[in-house]
Amino acid sequence: MRNQELPRDKLNRKGAAALTDVELLQVIINSGGEDNGFKKIAKNLDVAIQKIGADDITIDDVKSIKGIGDTKAAMILAALEFWKRKFTKQVAPLVDSPEKAAELLDFIKDKKQEHFVMITLDGARRLIKCRTITIGTLLSSLVHPREVFSPALEDRAASIIIAHNHPSGMLDVSEQDMEVTRRIRQAGELIGIRLDDHLIVAESGFASAY
Repeated sequence: MRNQELPRDKLNRKGAAALTDVELLQVIINSGGEDNGFKKIAKNLDVAIQKIGADDITIDDVKSIKGIGDTKAAMILAALEFWKRKFTKQVAPLVDSPEKAAELLDFIKDKKQEHFVMITLDGARRLIKCRTITIGTLLSSLVHPREVFSPALEDRAASIIIAHNHPSGMLDVSEQDMEVTRRIRQAGELIGIRLDDHLIVAESGFASAY
């Protein structure tokens, strides 16, 4: 009986397109103990990805599969993320400058009350969501870090941009604005979500309080 061709040999001979989904995962995993070979690991991983979804599967989900440790789980998650970033159609806008962030904040620039808004971003700085966190009085809007980071954690954000409008139309950065920046930045450092910027917007333009 002829030995079954290994996925890596098949890839070298026929190209990656000739491999099944499980065979592709076998090539990525490329390991397995005597009692739990890499083919079985690949099948279990394929089932998990189909059940949870490639967009939602976490490193803990991958590590829960017998035979996959920290290093291999990180490699699998990195491969999935690289594919999503480079080869799937991107529909979310890239927010990699204050100008692009300000475009998303156009809806609050002429509000008569102060709106505190948060933009959540993924690791490639693509938009996840733009959320209004609080709506204050004519003069001020109070915000607590938990009001910011609870939805940011829900979005699985890698970083955030916070912003608020000045109903007065002035773009002066106040001590209160700087204090909000400091508190949100420090809270983000503790939980691993980076504060990219704190923008003040008005009809005349925008300024940074970062």
